Amino acid sequence: MGARLAGLLVKELDQLLRDPLILILILWLYTIEVVICAYALSFEVENMPLAVVDLDRSPQSRTLVQEFLATDVFADAGRPASATEAGAWLQDGRARVALVVPPGFQRELQNDRTPELQLLLDGANSNMAAQARGYALEIVGRFSINGGNSGGVAVGPVPMVRVWYNPDQTFTTFIVLSMVALAALMVGVIHPAASIVREKEAGTIEQLRVTPIRTFELFVAKTLPTLVMGLLSVFPSLLIVWWFGIPLRGSLLLFLGLTAVFLLSAIAIGVLIASVSRSLQQALLLAFFGLFPLMFLSGTLAPIESMPKVLQIASLASPLRHYMDVTLGIFLKGAGIRELWPSALALIAIGAPLFLVALRIFRKRGT
Repeated sequence: MGARLAGLLVKELDQLLRDPLILILILWLYTIEVVICAYALSFEVENMPLAVVDLDRSPQSRTLVQEFLATDVFADAGRPASATEAGAWLQDGRARVALVVPPGFQRELQNDRTPELQLLLDGANSNMAAQARGYALEIVGRFSINGGNSGGVAVGPVPMVRVWYNPDQTFTTFIVLSMVALAALMVGVIHPAASIVREKEAGTIEQLRVTPIRTFELFVAKTLPTLVMGLLSVFPSLLIVWWFGIPLRGSLLLFLGLTAVFLLSAIAIGVLIASVSRSLQQALLLAFFGLFPLMFLSGTLAPIESMPKVLQIASLASPLRHYMDVTLGIFLKGAGIRELWPSALALIAIGAPLFLVALRIFRKRGT
């Protein structure tokens, strides 16, 4: 029995060592995946884009603004001219937080009055909004205690906090919409990869290629059902969204259109995985290891602004990041194509080359 078991173990180990793709995946899991997680999964809020509307332009208003920007929590997103324009910046994602300092701010303080500051928060990600709110209140409190660092102010401003798009700050809203987006990615990647590799293992693709069916027709036949299935799956997802009381403030038609573009990106990734996989096991492992970086770099698990600069740049290549902007924008903000065109353009810029490369490899290898 011992000799037979030893023989089986040697055979299995030999098969493992002869499969370079499995070895690369194991190495990836223990090295690159760990590094990405360590840097990307930071739940501390940092570098949140802050729009400042300083309508007082006094020494003390500038001191307060500097107090905000001196921390690692907020980053200067710019200076909109009014609270209305700052709201537009929250709408299109240029800012996550807006600080509005009213006119007469310094005069009110010097007269021992308490001027009202406006603090506008993008509540689409309630966890980020809650942390930003806490840090902002702490900064305003410190400013009051320090007397504005000038003028010997005895009283401090009163921050009036307004949370937009998710006023109850329920984290369930963000989780549900994130899972809907992630489900679309998983369907788009795994279904075509598994379907094509199964036919490779059965030898039916080779049989189809000797028929008059052209490669492009076969490619469309392998990808179009996934696209249709992914779009139809949106509707049961909408029931779940409705069940949790999440509003759809934007256009359903626009959401379906941009979902189709996103699915094409995911399907192309699935075809690329199938082209380098010799077995269903390899395809599923590749899909699994490929999905994790896309998820980490999408902002669903941790704020993109808190990641190192190199990962923030890398996240631009994740279609899931842009699709999350689309999903949150349409559902919570009522955003239209005017606000979402950068995300739509990014999805096209990622999806079109991926789709063309997948088609080329499909034709060349017969995948």
